Amino acid sequence: LERFHARQLRVSPHVLGHSKAHVGRVVAELVRAAKAQGLQPGPLALSLRGDFVRIGSAYEQHKVRSPDCFDVLVPLRLPPHLEPQPRRADGLGPCGAFVCGLRARDGWTRRCRPFAEGFCVELQGRSHLSSGLVLRWFQGHLQRCLGAVRYRLQERCRVSLSACPGQPPTLHILPCSDYVCCHISMAVRLVPAIPLGDALYLTALPPEGPHGSLAPEALWGLNASRQEQRLLGWLKEQAPAASCHLKCLQILKGLRDLRRHGLEEPFCSQWGRVLSSYVLKTALFSLLLQGPLEAWDERFLVERLEDLVLYLRDCLRKQVLMDFFLGNTSIPEAVALPRFLKEAAPVNLLSAFDGPTLDLVAFQLISTWIQAPHIIRMYSSPRYLRPAPSP
Repeated sequence: LERFHARQLRVSPHVLGHSKAHVGRVVAELVRAAKAQGLQPGPLALSLRGDFVRIGSAYEQHKVRSPDCFDVLVPLRLPPHLEPQPRRADGLGPCGAFVCGLRARDGWTRRCRPFAEGFCVELQGRSHLSSGLVLRWFQGHLQRCLGAVRYRLQERCRVSLSACPGQPPTLHILPCSDYVCCHISMAVRLVPAIPLGDALYLTALPPEGPHGSLAPEALWGLNASRQEQRLLGWLKEQAPAASCHLKCLQILKGLRDLRRHGLEEPFCSQWGRVLSSYVLKTALFSLLLQGPLEAWDERFLVERLEDLVLYLRDCLRKQVLMDFFLGNTSIPEAVALPRFLKEAAPVNLLSAFDGPTLDLVAFQLISTWIQAPHIIRMYSSPRYLRPAPSP
């Protein structure tokens, strides 16, 4: 496991630092250009707030393999009179996720008809901000502003923007020779985000939501990445200096990815969705706060990794793994949570999957752990390593 982590999973801090710095400079240029060339702020406008928020594993110190993919939230500035409405209770939206609508107040759509017609859809007789229409505007707006950025950055890198329907646009950065010593092409997913305050955001739901109604487009998902980063920062302060909790997460993600090569569809796709990085991270958070943090010293790597696998297996068998931040009263007080999260209804991340699927994933998870040395040897050849990201 140590060799597997060192040779295939560990990302060089030097390379990651260069990549993050380069991504930050390029995204800052694009966001500034998009804000300057966007619609003028006003009561009927949609515009960029002018900043961006770095999220994801690359900024949480558990990125695996290569620092070539990054996630960035781009906050938007909306007109007033749009109220967040949690909608999980009425059954709208996908299972296993917290969903929220941005509902217009009574009479607002008549006074702000241009904005309502351009960015809102009807849901249950009320006007709601459409994630699909906002995403479409965001993609087009960034594409229009790309020319100015490309001209200013032409000596440092080549940039392009790609977009798939229903997906956030991806900024592709190819550094020019000798500018970045690591010469890694990078893909940056630019996610439009609606600020709720207290570093909490709403983002568009993934396209695999329920079909046949306007509900997916009228609903938004909750993004608590900043709270996750706060918790990880607190854990780093409280845990031993040589804590292995992030290494455990990296190794488990690596084993999950290797095991996928020996699975057939449709179970291969289900394996990845059930054991998503967010599910693995949630299980780690829950397990970390159940016992003394001193037990996560580097010396006990194998024991703690086995504990994490067994804890996740039990959750799969019980078909219950609750979102760590929604309605959780056991989070340390040092990790300040917004009131919106504290009062939110708890969400079971596994409720979208049926029992037989979860049982099969639990069985394969234990099998993967028992056969870890064999799986690492079998699927560690170059033909199985993850290819470069494509648009």
